[in-house]
Amino acid sequence: MVSRDRTAPPAGAGRYTVCYVNAFQAQPGADARRWWQRHHPDLLLRDRDGALVVDEDWDEPLLDVSTPAKRTALMDVVGPWIDGCAKAGFDAVEPDNLDSYERSDDLLTKDDARAFAALLTRRAHDRGLAAAQKNTSDLLPERRRTGFDFAVTEECARYRECTDYAEVYDDRVFDVEYRRADFDTACRTVGDRLSVTLRDRDVSRPGEDGYVRRAC
Repeated sequence: MVSRDRTAPPAGAGRYTVCYVNAFQAQPGADARRWWQRHHPDLLLRDRDGALVVDEDWDEPLLDVSTPAKRTALMDVVGPWIDGCAKAGFDAVEPDNLDSYERSDDLLTKDDARAFAALLTRRAHDRGLAAAQKNTSDLLPERRRTGFDFAVTEECARYRECTDYAEVYDDRVFDVEYRRADFDTACRTVGDRLSVTLRDRDVSRPGEDGYVRRAC
């Protein structure tokens, strides 16, 4: 299985390729921020003073999924991205930042994320794509309502969540660890059940400085 950004081509024959879509936050960088501010300023989450709510770790403004109307309007933007994944030949879609409500200063709720996730998975299924839950173990009990088919997790061994995902998704879990000790733990405890990969945090390409890739 290979996960690639929606702007990249699928991996090709013999690979199950997942299309990465940043569905709950804008991409980092000034260009992406300006695009949203120019075309859809009302769909960016703002605090009570009118300032953008930003994921400071990645410099990504949060999208406003707080109401049915906002979620419907966002689907007019994100939905065609999912359509593009299907048209390009991807097998599945991975909507990222499902957990953005945890960084919203309580302006978004878990129910808001669940409702938007359901719209995303429905669009994916209508286009013949599977849909992956990305992290966010708090939403595992909502799987029937979100509609996800499998999980892509980061550091489930580090946070001791691997078996939780495994139980909900019948071992259909692809985990990425970024620390060797956590990778070793995952291989020892769930490596015979789940797909576990060790990667560098920058997700470098072969030949680049810092490139790391190992599997159980």
